[in-house]
Amino acid sequence: MFAWLGDQVAYHWLGLAPGSPAGDALQFFVMDVTKIFTLLVVVIYVMGLLRALLSPERVREFVRGRPAWQARALAVLLGAVTPFCSCSSVPLFIGFVEAGIPLGVTFSFLIASPMINEIAAVLLVTILGWRLAALYVLAGLVVAWFGGIAMQWLRPERWVANYVWQIHMGQVAQPAADRSLLGRHRFAMAEVREIVGRIWKWVVIGVAVGALFHGFVPERWVVTHLGGDNWLAVPTAVLLGVPLYSNATGVIPVAEAMLSKGVAVGTTLAFMMSIAALSLPEMLILRKVIAWPALAWFAAILTVAFTLVGWGFNLIT
Repeated sequence: MFAWLGDQVAYHWLGLAPGSPAGDALQFFVMDVTKIFTLLVVVIYVMGLLRALLSPERVREFVRGRPAWQARALAVLLGAVTPFCSCSSVPLFIGFVEAGIPLGVTFSFLIASPMINEIAAVLLVTILGWRLAALYVLAGLVVAWFGGIAMQWLRPERWVANYVWQIHMGQVAQPAADRSLLGRHRFAMAEVREIVGRIWKWVVIGVAVGALFHGFVPERWVVTHLGGDNWLAVPTAVLLGVPLYSNATGVIPVAEAMLSKGVAVGTTLAFMMSIAALSLPEMLILRKVIAWPALAWFAAILTVAFTLVGWGFNLIT
């Protein structure tokens, strides 16, 4: 249905030639915009019904006071099921620090939250197939786990701003959650409005970039520069993703276009991870809480991790 709509708009209504760069780019754009937003609304609503009682404050309380390994596992899993982009994860990161949760655990959450979520996973399965979706989620969980451990070894507490340690978290009474079906429906609809309202422009930008890539970048150039045999392709893709800002959902159309042109799976995964979890806006917000040395180590650890993930998947696929 979505491909048919793209064909109708690009080739019949506007009269662009099939196979032309402009025609293929517009067909891809219309198809992916309608497909992704339809899936977004359905998936967010269903997940909202199931997650009606989950809030950032509850996420923090789940993790507080547990053994390190258990806290890290919870932080990674909770990060994976909360639909936060990198910048919206930072306020919760600050709350974790203020609550006295170990910084290594907190960094594991900060890596997992923007990079993995159930919305992106469903979209990945639907658009790119379950194998790539499973690879992406597995790689994200591993990077979040060991990335947090690596940050903990560096003793990042010394780089946290003094004012953070001086904050004493008060106990604020939370209103009782509405557990009725109507209450869950209202929460799910609010989730749809809030999340779609927050990410729609990144989805459109991601689809537009993917459409331009799909229509105008020659396949021979892609295979030569970003193919699996070019070992520089993975670190280049990671570095290209750093100045960009999106979330795991918004970058999926770009990944779809890259794969259709013959970009290696590992290179594509590394690019997706870099955009979702290692962005300049995130770094600028984090700078309010931690000093530049911690940010530099955080960026370096993720850059190395994403590069290793990309090389590894290129080898096995």
